[in-house]
Amino acid sequence: MSASFELLPGAADSPVILHVPHSARQIPADARTSIVLDDRALEHELDHITDAHTAELAEAAAERASLTPWRFVNRLSRLVVDPERFPDEREEMLAVGMGAVYTRTTHRAELRPAGTDPEPLVERYFRPYAKAMTAAVADRLAATGRAVIIDVHSYPAAPLPYELHGEGARPPVCLGTDAFHTPPELLAAAREAFAPGGETGLDSPFSGTYVPLDFYGSEPRVGALMIEIRRDTYMTEPGGPAGAGLTRLSAALAALVDAAAR
Repeated sequence: MSASFELLPGAADSPVILHVPHSARQIPADARTSIVLDDRALEHELDHITDAHTAELAEAAAERASLTPWRFVNRLSRLVVDPERFPDEREEMLAVGMGAVYTRTTHRAELRPAGTDPEPLVERYFRPYAKAMTAAVADRLAATGRAVIIDVHSYPAAPLPYELHGEGARPPVCLGTDAFHTPPELLAAAREAFAPGGETGLDSPFSGTYVPLDFYGSEPRVGALMIEIRRDTYMTEPGGPAGAGLTRLSAALAALVDAAAR
């Protein structure tokens, strides 16, 4: 257990890791000092940037699954560091001030001064997170011969100014894929699992998957799929309470977990 993330064990023979990177709102003091927003503006930004209730969704799905998946949960806000960004110039979100350490808000206002050195936060939070997630995947590979990372996210019904591809379709569930790490059978299982809740779309408005860099593009035994759930299907936007949709979605996610574990 770490103050910034938590690995919650599943069944010894489950290859599945539910990854929940953006569900938390906590910002420790050392990260708060570099953020220029006052407390009220920061809460407003957290309402928009946080994938609210996704940790609860993953927990409910894990409880319903026939074979309990492992869960890797970020306990700090993505405004501290975003563990899913590339920590270097490969990250396309640098164009809007949202690399591993954000300098702009969802509405493209200043979050941190443009010249902020990301390295202290990357060293303290990003690298330990990446190391622990890498170890979690390696452990599943050693135990079961494969690993399946299912990334649990949400996104707003209406595009926010920071989105680079906000003009695309915004289905109830967007499935983010990777040409190397998303096998057709995993994608088909996701489409089937979420079909009762309506349309599933592919790689719009968000695309790609999260795989630790040690395995990315090189280890075919690591499968990955990103689940992006449109927030109006399960909660009051922005930042409000969850509704009945959360129960339906947890059943769908549990069905996907069971299919991925087979």
